Amino acid sequence: MSKKLGGIAALLWVVNLSAALGLIALLYFSGILNAAARSEPGPDASLLSLAGSATRTPFPTVTPIPPPTRRATITPWPTPSPGPSVTPMVMPPANRQVIGRSEEERPLEVYRFGRGPVHKLIVAGIHGGYEYNTVQLADELIAYLFDHPEVVPGDTSLFILRNLNPDGSARAMGVEGRANANNVDLNRNWPYNWQKDWERDGCWIWRPIEGGEYAGSEAEVQALIAYIDNIKPTALISYHSAALGIFAGGRPDFPPSIRLAEAVAEVTNYPWPPIDTGCDYTGNLTDWAANTRSIPSIDIELTNHRDTDFVQNLRVLQVFLAWRP
Repeated sequence: MSKKLGGIAALLWVVNLSAALGLIALLYFSGILNAAARSEPGPDASLLSLAGSATRTPFPTVTPIPPPTRRATITPWPTPSPGPSVTPMVMPPANRQVIGRSEEERPLEVYRFGRGPVHKLIVAGIHGGYEYNTVQLADELIAYLFDHPEVVPGDTSLFILRNLNPDGSARAMGVEGRANANNVDLNRNWPYNWQKDWERDGCWIWRPIEGGEYAGSEAEVQALIAYIDNIKPTALISYHSAALGIFAGGRPDFPPSIRLAEAVAEVTNYPWPPIDTGCDYTGNLTDWAANTRSIPSIDIELTNHRDTDFVQNLRVLQVFLAWRP
């Protein structure tokens, strides 16, 4: 029994000794590894400082270049009120006058805004129902000026002849409405470079039409000549449609008309110089005004036969009222 107990005791002693030796070995190797870790070189402190203080160089600031534009900068006018245009006939009688009668005795109406000594004239509807949108534009401008008379400079009077060819307008809206009651093109009846007939290449050819029996033969043209000689405008716009651009009155060229055309072109999208179709525009209003009365005059063609380009032509009106020869 004692021998058995002695063997067990010896076995326990061996186990304890082995555990102690294993613990000693573990502690020894752990110390070596920790020492190696402590001795491994780390990053240079100066490099860490440099990295922390380094600042990324920003890219240079590029100043954006504004897109090119050919429009002049003008002070905006009051925004037109939405809704239907004011019918010119309901305006105060002081603004309206009848300057003559058409061949079929329809009134030729002019509306005046302002009482200044510098007179400006706008003519619409010279081709009646074929260019009815020019009459609509005149009515929109009249309505706008009725609501905003303050936009007319104090030294200026503006006259708007809303429809020079009411007979054509009454007859038809379309090609049948271009001529007056005598089948005369009122923009070929003026007594300057007049012809009863003309070469049709590049010209309007949709219906037979002529320049009148003689220069200034038509009642509408006679009435407007007398009115122009009465008010003596310092500038004139004749509205037409469609699409060819801005024509400066004068044959030969009349420099003030060209300057007016250039000023208007700056604030519109209408072509300038105008599209050249090869047509010879004989006996027209703006050439007569420029070459016989020394009035700077332009013909503005609207974009199409439907729209009035109203907002664009408010800019035209603003330039026109401020413009001086």
